[in-house]
Amino acid sequence: MLSSPMLKKLVIRESKIVHKSPVVHSLARFVTEEAVALMFKIKLEDIYVVECWRYIVYVHAKGVSKFVSYADFPPIVGVQPPTSAEIVKWRRRWRKHPDPAHKSQAPNWWVDFFTYEYWQALSNARLSNWSELLGLMKFAFNEETLQELQQSYCHDLLVVNG
Repeated sequence: MLSSPMLKKLVIRESKIVHKSPVVHSLARFVTEEAVALMFKIKLEDIYVVECWRYIVYVHAKGVSKFVSYADFPPIVGVQPPTSAEIVKWRRRWRKHPDPAHKSQAPNWWVDFFTYEYWQALSNARLSNWSELLGLMKFAFNEETLQELQQSYCHDLLVVNG
């Protein structure tokens, strides 16, 4: 799983995401190493390569060799926000979940992803962008989870403001 350093600092590392198709999938902009690490509960250093093919993503990491749907990746800030057609793709993907309680909402690790991204925000503007994205994605979480994420946002806002 992702390790959390004690101090917030900008970390620049070489990307392990490789696009293998001349046609880029519309959801490819949401593929991140952090999402892969949380999805498979591994460290960022354990990821060897994330290959983005035309219709699917291949993840190769220490102990992991899997094909993943683009619809498994949560949205991020800094790129074009999700369209209504992409939201439909996420909902269609979630309907395939075997547990009826999760058929209409995002996977549980998405909460960890949003919490991690809040924590990584180095400025009020960045934190605000994540909060706006969560507002757009509130359909993906139940009320209790939304409150948990809002509390995380408020806590991290206090930390950023010092």
